[in-house]
Amino acid sequence: MRVGLAAVTLPAPHGHRAGCAHRLGKVEGMKLELRGITKRFGPLIANDSIDLTIEEGHIHALLGENGAGKSTLMNVLYGMHAPDEGEILIDGAPVTFKGPGDAVAAGIGMVHQHFMLIPVFTVAESIALGFEPTGPAGIISRERARRTVREVSARFGFDLDPDALIEDLPVGAQQRVEIVKALSRQAKVLILDEPTAVLTPQETDELMTIMRQLADAGTSIVFITHKLREVRAVADEITVIRRGRVVGHASPSDSEASLATQMVGREVLMRVEKDPAHPAGGGLSFDDVSLLGAGGVPLLDHVSFDVPRGEILAVAGVQGNGQTELAEVILGLRNPDSGVIRLENADITRAKPRQSLDAGVGFIPEDRSTDGIIASFSIADNLVLDQFRSSAFASFGSLKRGAIARNARDKEAEYDIRLTSIEDPVSSLSGGNQQKVVVAREMSRDLTLLVANQPTRGVDVGSIEFIHRRIVDVRDQGCAVLLISSELDEVISLADRIAVMYRGRIVGIVPADTGRDVLGLMMAGVPLDEAVAASSDSAHDDGAHRKEEQ
Repeated sequence: MRVGLAAVTLPAPHGHRAGCAHRLGKVEGMKLELRGITKRFGPLIANDSIDLTIEEGHIHALLGENGAGKSTLMNVLYGMHAPDEGEILIDGAPVTFKGPGDAVAAGIGMVHQHFMLIPVFTVAESIALGFEPTGPAGIISRERARRTVREVSARFGFDLDPDALIEDLPVGAQQRVEIVKALSRQAKVLILDEPTAVLTPQETDELMTIMRQLADAGTSIVFITHKLREVRAVADEITVIRRGRVVGHASPSDSEASLATQMVGREVLMRVEKDPAHPAGGGLSFDDVSLLGAGGVPLLDHVSFDVPRGEILAVAGVQGNGQTELAEVILGLRNPDSGVIRLENADITRAKPRQSLDAGVGFIPEDRSTDGIIASFSIADNLVLDQFRSSAFASFGSLKRGAIARNARDKEAEYDIRLTSIEDPVSSLSGGNQQKVVVAREMSRDLTLLVANQPTRGVDVGSIEFIHRRIVDVRDQGCAVLLISSELDEVISLADRIAVMYRGRIVGIVPADTGRDVLGLMMAGVPLDEAVAASSDSAHDDGAHRKEEQ
């Protein structure tokens, strides 16, 4: 069963409250303070004497690069790490947390970047887990768990079905389950760790509204992120952390450029500079490709397009409209039911993943945790996962450990991967640094085609600038680039042409300078000519309205 997601408008910037508190009962809040918090992991100082105050009913944004120490600090607050120095105070009184259970009992809830949910559990079972409501004779009361879901969902308009399976819910709904789980424990402070990293733009806007509702009702929120637009839209206070230290405080009224400079420590170019494309033929070609899902539902519906060498074709669309399947058939993870896929005029329609990689396909998957890395392998090994058979890293069936280590150190410096040791498991890195590992590995190969599916997901603004520049460099070196992104800003910045997908179809392929209003209509399934006409009518009506006002 799917839970519907309503598209909502991003909340007004700070200073314009959403006015939702009248629908919600006020909760008794609390003031939370961190004083001089220091946390070390061997030689690495993850947090260095950090002071932070979270006021009651405020949204406090914690802004910083990947690996700056944001998540570590919140794990200290949530009782997952004991601080080496410093103290935590609640309403002025020092407290000590021996584990997350102590933090929950004190009124602190946390929604992790990677959800702590069991796919085969229902919503009610997920929320009850660890704090199971019991009836007579100590038997777990499923009805009480269902009632909790319904009550909390009703307060915030979450529309969650207590009996829906987690694995059947979209990501945005799974996140709401995590929030309900925290609120059902009477959380007075809610920590949201990179909550929008896996959300669509519509789901992100909805979460912003929910955060404002919670704050207006008295819940304090710690919002860990590196997305500047979101910070400016919803935060009351902003603390900037860089390399484990608080380097300043900012206002939501500050410009994105100013916030980026504080976060990265240098001026960040907030746009992509590139020369016009020079398509050189060859590249990738889709000819009437279809892929059927369960029950014969088309996941790809007669898709045709070309991506010549030396060009970036960006695929825009709300996530879940065939973009994932498009990438998978190119790599050979799925075989189309009809049509032909060619790379450099060679038929790769039925090619296996190894054959596609050997043909020069670089692949940045949308979900790095399942498709991009092996969590238990070292950082060094993850940087050569699809190259371990090459003569550069292997000889007569044995790996060249020295070459693999040198490659890792080179990529660490080139891509600014924040790590302690290249021999540490890649799972020890922050999500953004894991993404840098994937990007570094795929872009270091001799490529014919780069398929970049959500290449900057979970990555900070400084790293986004770098990855965008490298994608353009790959294009300029004569590679064909297929960019799949749910970030419209990214699509518009990088694309030479834009293909819009809706329900497995290509609605239209348009120039990169096509207006956002036209693209938005096409992403909703409106054909190109109708979208252009509707946009023109809207612009004419707006102009006429302004004249009347004058």
